[in-house]
Amino acid sequence: MPEKAPEKKEVKREQEPAVSQTVQVASIAKTTKPLSRPGISSGFSINSFLNKEDKEEAAEDVVVRTENLPQNHFTDTDLQMEWKIMLKQLQVKNNFVFNAVKTFKLVKVEEHKIKVLFPSDSAKVEFDKISGEFFNHFKRKVQNHIIEVEYVRDVENLKIEVVTKRKMFEKFIEKNPLLKDLDDLMKFDLT
Repeated sequence: MPEKAPEKKEVKREQEPAVSQTVQVASIAKTTKPLSRPGISSGFSINSFLNKEDKEEAAEDVVVRTENLPQNHFTDTDLQMEWKIMLKQLQVKNNFVFNAVKTFKLVKVEEHKIKVLFPSDSAKVEFDKISGEFFNHFKRKVQNHIIEVEYVRDVENLKIEVVTKRKMFEKFIEKNPLLKDLDDLMKFDLT
């Protein structure tokens, strides 16, 4: 193999500029105001929040005079008919609210008082969404504007029980004990 010839290294010499550098001294002026643009207020001040005085808010009592409003008589039948109409409208319009309030019972207690029996607080929340509309409509319909509404939680009577085939058969057994013997003999599938 032929030998490689040694490479020649070139040495570059850097020449320094012969120009002398002049140093300029600049005076720095100090300001009393910030150089940035003026700040925009956000409307919230921490100082005003910390120094905030507790102000008593005056609650306005709305007084409705019922002296001049009609106070006609209404029956429990009128109330039940309007409630059924409202439930039918709700079933079409808002099925979720309908399922929540369909177990409510409205009962006329006194001449100008309606008792609303409800099963749970969550159902009452859904009822509150439609109660204003219903009672305003009912008051105009029967022309009695001094109706008072009383809410009573009644879990016992309004409880909807899921009835299975087994439970139905056990109720029949209570009425006719011979059905138990028949079940033992035939081994009914009541699942």
